[in-house]
Amino acid sequence: MITLERQSLLSKELSAAESRPRWLQVLQAVAKEFGFSHVGLMRFPKADDELLSAVLVETTIPLRFIREFDQKRLLRYCPILPKVEISLMPQGWSLDDIEGSDTKVKSLGTLLSQYGIKNGLIIPTNSLSGERYLIRFEGDCAPLCQIALNEIGMIALHAFDVYERMRRTEMTAPRKLTKRELEVIRWTSQGKTSVEIGHILSLSDHTINAYLNNAIRKLDCVNRTQLVAKAIRLKLIS
Repeated sequence: MITLERQSLLSKELSAAESRPRWLQVLQAVAKEFGFSHVGLMRFPKADDELLSAVLVETTIPLRFIREFDQKRLLRYCPILPKVEISLMPQGWSLDDIEGSDTKVKSLGTLLSQYGIKNGLIIPTNSLSGERYLIRFEGDCAPLCQIALNEIGMIALHAFDVYERMRRTEMTAPRKLTKRELEVIRWTSQGKTSVEIGHILSLSDHTINAYLNNAIRKLDCVNRTQLVAKAIRLKLIS
C-alpha cells in the first residue's frame, strides 16, 4: 500500500475509535502493519517508580511478561529510558543494546528474548499537562527505513492525540455510576473495608470489589483513594 494512503486509513481508524479497547485494537493493527508484535502506551517512569505495571497505561504485551518483569524489578535497567527522557525523537532499540555484566541487565535481555521481543521503537510525546508519555512498538522485525519511521511516527503522534482527547472527555463527562456503586463509594470514603461494606449491605466482599472496580474504571482512576477523592470533587458523594 502507498505510504500516504496507509497512513491516512490508519489515522482515520484511530480517529473513529470510540473506546480505549477499540483504540488499542487499531494501534495493534498499526504495529502489525510495520512488522511489530506488540504495542503499548506508558507514562514515563518517575524516580520512585519500580514497576512496569504501575506506568503502563495500555498494552498488548502478555500479562505474564509484565509479572516476570516486575518480579525481577527490571524497570530501572531499561537502557532506552535515559535516551527518551531528554529527547522527543523516536528511539529504536535491539537486544544488542542490552549488554553488560550486571545480572539485572542480563536478566532483562533473557526475558525479552524468551517472549520473542528482540527489537522495538519508542516514540516520546507530551500530554497537554506536560507529562511525558511513551508509545512503544515491540517484536522481532527488520529495521525500518526512514520513510517508514516517519510514517509510524506520525501515526503514533496522532494516536496519542486521539487518546488524550478521549481521556479528557472521560474526565469531564464521567460515565454515570449506579446507585449501588455510589453507595459502596460512600462507605469506602468512611474508611470501611470491602468485608465491612459487604456485611452492611448483605453482599460478598467479592461483589463489593466488583462495584469498586467498575467505579474506578468509569471515573478513570487507579485506586480507591483516587476514586473517593474524585467522587467528592465531582460532588457525586459528600
